[in-house]
Amino acid sequence: MKQLISLLLLACAMVTMPAQAQTRYISDNLFTYMHNGPSTQYRIMGSVNAGAKVDLLETNRDTGFSKIRDSRGRTGWVNSDFVSTQVGLKVRFPALEKELTEVKAQLEEALESSDEKTASLQTSLKLRNDQISDLETQNSQLNEQLMTSQAEIRELRARLDTQKDDLLMRWFTYGAMVAGGGLLFGLVLPHLIPRRRKRNNGWA
Repeated sequence: MKQLISLLLLACAMVTMPAQAQTRYISDNLFTYMHNGPSTQYRIMGSVNAGAKVDLLETNRDTGFSKIRDSRGRTGWVNSDFVSTQVGLKVRFPALEKELTEVKAQLEEALESSDEKTASLQTSLKLRNDQISDLETQNSQLNEQLMTSQAEIRELRARLDTQKDDLLMRWFTYGAMVAGGGLLFGLVLPHLIPRRRKRNNGWA
């Protein structure tokens, strides 16, 4: 019986033990908001840039959110769709450029070698150029999305400021109406109350 209880306690401890943090990257979709709970219903505590390296601490499959820790030490929840095992574009792009430079150098050195080796290097160079072209296209699209998002944010902020001004003017108007009504009531009230007649003291 004691052994059974010990095994049950050990199993519970293994279930509740937090998983070791795993390295992940935020996908290249501009930026994503970080919440202080596993859904959009929780308060936004900041944002994480696209391609940022983060530590995956926990995943909530019910809400589709993952708990992460970023390079600034902040811990929060983001949409699991934006957490990827693939290195971000900002890291891949310089690495591919470096690799392209190295391949070009190797190609120049191999011009005097066999035709087979030269053809292989040319194929590799073409593949790298295609990858660079694809990454440049993605980068251009991301920049366009970023500009669109920034314009939407500016528009929303302008609307918010307008609503604040309208609300302030509305309360100011209500206050003026109340004050004016009180003043008018104070002026009219004496005329509504009948005056008492003087008593006849007998001296006619």
